[in-house]
Amino acid sequence: MLRTVAAVVIDGLAPFEFGVICEVFGIDRTEEGVPPFDFRVCGERPGEPIRTGVGASLTPDHGLDALEQADLVAVPAAKIRDEYPPLVIEALRAAHERGSTLLSVCSGAFVLGAAGLLDDRRCTTHWRHAAEFTERFPNAKIDPDVLFVDEGDIVTSAGTAAGIDACLHVVRRELGAVVTATIARRMVVAPQRDGGQRQFVELPTPPHRGDSLQPLLAWLQDRLDQEHTIASLAEQANMSERTFARRFAAETGTTPHRWLTTQRVLHARRLLEETQLTVEDVAHRSGFGTAALLRHHFTSVVGVPPKDYRRSFSHR
Repeated sequence: MLRTVAAVVIDGLAPFEFGVICEVFGIDRTEEGVPPFDFRVCGERPGEPIRTGVGASLTPDHGLDALEQADLVAVPAAKIRDEYPPLVIEALRAAHERGSTLLSVCSGAFVLGAAGLLDDRRCTTHWRHAAEFTERFPNAKIDPDVLFVDEGDIVTSAGTAAGIDACLHVVRRELGAVVTATIARRMVVAPQRDGGQRQFVELPTPPHRGDSLQPLLAWLQDRLDQEHTIASLAEQANMSERTFARRFAAETGTTPHRWLTTQRVLHARRLLEETQLTVEDVAHRSGFGTAALLRHHFTSVVGVPPKDYRRSFSHR
């Protein structure tokens, strides 16, 4: 059970990546049904400020001894350096040996790599750092094309916003889809994104208007059981089909068809967890129409058929 979360901060801390961890685990959302987290910000010298990379400082309230009770130890991004604080490295190794789950965001993977915790493991970091990471930690199995990698006791994420995906993934893995959806809704993000880092690597940004497709995506989330086409979605967005397709790919990193399929699978997964609807009914409510089509897409995305998934994860 995920109860205690400790964020380890060092000099050169990246505020956004640290803020992602705080946003997911550090805000009290018990009034909305989210279980409370005992959230701790831990540093080598509690009460002493550490420098961030943006001309501000942050003061951790807890020392590294607070990691001893942590179910999850999160390592946000920080300035990459030749050596990391030995006491931090030692504390991370000890937490891993005690059975804590470790989570790194972006360049936080370098800290785990320096601790020797990523040897012979799949992992990821920001694509811009992948070559340097490979050179420094040749025994790690870096995958620069994914948003995050879950190795069970260690979860690593790619750059910046991919930390949101990894944090929400850990919440979903430990606490289920309903809690994850509640947190994601408050953050105004998707509970799970499709695609990987490859969509961000050295590609020119297509020209598009400054406004977001978020209202359309929210509209679609409420109508997953309905049929949608490129033409109908472009009309809803008040764009030409070509402009809509280009804008959609630029903003979501995938096609409308793949996005819809993924969201329908996520909705089906929640129905399988939270209801006793038949697989046929789940298929209709999630927009697949038939149980056979649901099984095809569900197995492709999740890795197991709907009935097997329900046996393992049903909350009823």
